[in-house]
Amino acid sequence: MTVNFSNIGVIGAGAMGRGIAQIAAQAGSEVLLLDSFDGAAARGRDAVLAQWQKQHEKGKLDAAQRDVLSARVRAVDSMEALAGCDLVIEAVVEDLEVKRKLFKELEGVVSTSATLATNTSSLSVTAIAAAMKHPERMAGFHFFNPVPLMKVVEVVAGFKTEAEVCTRLAGYGTQMGHSAVQAKDTPGFIVNHAGRGYGTEALRIVGEGVADFATIDRILKDQAGFRLGPFELLDLTALDVSHPVMESIYRQYYEEPRYRPSVITAQRLAAGALGRKTGEGFYRYADGAMQQLPEPPVPTVDSTPSVWVSPRAARRPELLRLIHALGAQLESGATPSSAALILVAPLGFDVTTVAAVERLDATRTIGIDMMVDDAATKRRVLATNPATRRDMRDAAHALFARDGKAVSVIRDSGGFVTQRVVATIVNIACDMCQQGVCSPADLDTAVRLGLGYPQGPLAMGDLYGPTNMLEVLFNLQTVYGDPRYRPSPWLRRRGALGLSLTHEEE
Repeated sequence: MTVNFSNIGVIGAGAMGRGIAQIAAQAGSEVLLLDSFDGAAARGRDAVLAQWQKQHEKGKLDAAQRDVLSARVRAVDSMEALAGCDLVIEAVVEDLEVKRKLFKELEGVVSTSATLATNTSSLSVTAIAAAMKHPERMAGFHFFNPVPLMKVVEVVAGFKTEAEVCTRLAGYGTQMGHSAVQAKDTPGFIVNHAGRGYGTEALRIVGEGVADFATIDRILKDQAGFRLGPFELLDLTALDVSHPVMESIYRQYYEEPRYRPSVITAQRLAAGALGRKTGEGFYRYADGAMQQLPEPPVPTVDSTPSVWVSPRAARRPELLRLIHALGAQLESGATPSSAALILVAPLGFDVTTVAAVERLDATRTIGIDMMVDDAATKRRVLATNPATRRDMRDAAHALFARDGKAVSVIRDSGGFVTQRVVATIVNIACDMCQQGVCSPADLDTAVRLGLGYPQGPLAMGDLYGPTNMLEVLFNLQTVYGDPRYRPSPWLRRRGALGLSLTHEEE
């Protein structure tokens, strides 16, 4: 196989530059590594060679393969040494002026046929290329850390980038062993843009006093299948990285409500509670290990009242079968008896609104999140309203924990936790497709590989149902009066027509 770029330069020998150099050499390219700090390029090369040595010791590379790869990477000490490269990738500090100056200088060194690429994660490719004489040959080539393990690369077209440049870079990304996705030059590109819903909505839930950090993390992992909870993820990435990205994308989109940051992360950033690397974030860490917070115990109750289920409850037949299987007595009357535990299962609405609209006794009314098939989850989520009696809360908690499945009881919230977080993720993804940021297929691939979600956002929306996503968002907007929850036209139209969220118009 002929590699798309046989001689490449990588400017910046930090973690990103070293990772790019490693996979470029593995793809078959000769790599020159340059850094402005004395000795940094040589140290970067040594770090790359050390990775191949580890692979050799584990039996993944034989000695001959290791030596061939090692010979492909050289450290250089001047930009002039990159004159013969047919591709140069910069991976330097995220500073617009620094990058502009670098590319302007680089143009005077390489041939007119060379392709130039930036690994920027947050700056506009168009803005970086604006200082160049030939911006048409420059594109974004955004990898994720650690580069060899994160198998996705975003190829980003600036305003003047030629299509062939992106096509060739995407092919090279594939040769490097990555999934190459193509995006327009918009704030956050694909992954950082699509990721705005998860953490910001979880922060809003905490800010409303609905549940604590650990409970929200448990719910989203056990009920929706996320590998890390949003607060575990924020601790892992560190707030000095995450919060500025939140603010940057929010400002770049002219204060679009969907991307609104949280005062909670601003305060914690100011306090230096950044996450794992400082030993304290949303959780505490001892020797790098997260200190788990205990779950509230299942309450002990003397008896379980009969249960009446609202006729408007989501998945009502399934809920009735579940209650029967758990051994509770079901009421079948048009209205609940005077002692019954009243269950509602709304989509998007809070328990208070449902109790008021259906004229139910709020002191005995509990909500249960039934958006997700109970058999597919490891946790059930109940919600009280401000008037719910403690005995009714305890009875509901004990009932739904009878078969050993975990139960979280939260305060009233439109859309519980999973509904509103998932709907926010899906809605942002749909609007990215509406804006033409990328194709639906590239969006789902990028998010699944870049963020580790259980499915891509559009596949997630299809799984739970576009009409359910619409109902959740419309009702959230009613409860909160916040344009943050207005449904994207992409979602509205496909939901109304019964189409998959991945459907593209011909």
